[in-house]
Amino acid sequence: MSQAAIPATDVGTDAAPKLKRVLGVPSLVLFGLVYMVPLTVFTTYGIVTELTGGRVAVSYVITLVAMLFTARSYARMSVAYPYAGSAYVYTQRSFGGAVGFLAGWSLMLDYLFLPMINYLVIGIYLEAAFPAVPAWVFILASIVIVTVLNVIGIVSVARANVVIIAVQAVFIGAFVVFGLASLSGQQVDPLAPFVGDGSVEGPGVLFAGAAVLCLSFLGFDSVSTLAEEAKEPTRSVPRAIMITTIAAGVIFIGLSYLAQLVFPSNEFTDVDSAALDVMQTAGGEFLAVFFTAAYVAGAAGSALTSQASVSRIIYAMGRDGVLPKRVFGRLSARFKTPVVAVLCVSVVSLLAIWIDLGLLAGMISFGALVAFSVVNLSVIKHYYVDRRERAGIQVLRNLVLPLIGFALTVWLWTSLSVETFIVGLSWLAIGVVLLAIVTRGFRRPTPMLDLKE
Repeated sequence: MSQAAIPATDVGTDAAPKLKRVLGVPSLVLFGLVYMVPLTVFTTYGIVTELTGGRVAVSYVITLVAMLFTARSYARMSVAYPYAGSAYVYTQRSFGGAVGFLAGWSLMLDYLFLPMINYLVIGIYLEAAFPAVPAWVFILASIVIVTVLNVIGIVSVARANVVIIAVQAVFIGAFVVFGLASLSGQQVDPLAPFVGDGSVEGPGVLFAGAAVLCLSFLGFDSVSTLAEEAKEPTRSVPRAIMITTIAAGVIFIGLSYLAQLVFPSNEFTDVDSAALDVMQTAGGEFLAVFFTAAYVAGAAGSALTSQASVSRIIYAMGRDGVLPKRVFGRLSARFKTPVVAVLCVSVVSLLAIWIDLGLLAGMISFGALVAFSVVNLSVIKHYYVDRRERAGIQVLRNLVLPLIGFALTVWLWTSLSVETFIVGLSWLAIGVVLLAIVTRGFRRPTPMLDLKE
């Protein structure tokens, strides 16, 4: 299907509403970075610091290496299938409807939970700043605001992203200045964030930390879900995916390294809001308040973009009949957005009022790593097996590199906690049951997206 086949506006009076192509590379990169939240390094900072014995930066290096291989696979598949749906579409077209459905179902796990984790941390940090107001009030207010912006349309999301990323950039600059100033005149071991505090040993904990940190890199995946709203998607989307992944990885490693130098301990006041101890040490009350403001803005931006992404995945699955088409497979005639899907995500996000941060982070990583694994395999199936692109350097591009990406994601996936596996596999089991219902006991083929629509 050519780019011209998807118009920005309706054609004729009976034409169905279409997603509008309005996003270039800068907007896509901003979308990805805001989705990832540059300050997301502090979301699980306390949890991973305790898990790795103060070696968060090392775990981020491991995660970045694994994500670069996987990001490359997403970039390759976004060229082959420049449509909304991300891993769902890639695996569906490579391995068939059933595998595609289960990949999309796994991806929905982390996409449904990512807005939720943002609402949860907004509640945690704002309640710490305003103890008289319970966290659920902040969570509910955030859900309402984000839902309204997503219903209005993707242009409003892109405009809000510019402001949010600017606030975070200013804070990062301030944190670096204050952090380095707090270290001035002190005897600092520059290798401490890589050696650790000795509380835990062995490489296994580093991979366990890296597995949790995968949730930080979901932004490059979110970029691929906007393929039907991108200008020149076969060029802009792959470039945006790689730029987003590298830029975010450098930011995460740098911030976690400096944070460990500033506060070389895992004795936090509250492990869920450990960043406040780091900020108090680096710049006192001023930096702690500034951090809270910037972090909440970033979390709101991530909720904004993640809700936009998952609503489009639900729309893609509804459009091909895997989910009820009359409910989920339609766009609003007025706003050109999947309003029903947006509202459903908002309802699910209300669970942020009750769920645990550690479990929620693990669940997001579980779903992401399942999807990452099958996308790496999709590159092999599509380019190496189906298209038989095996000459010379193509063996490296179409077999070796995606195979390395697959092995790394599986390794990280198996490093997650047993509790996470129980919940994650239960989610997959629900997906199998739903697939059985859709296919009438697997007697009918799984509905597949018509890419000629």
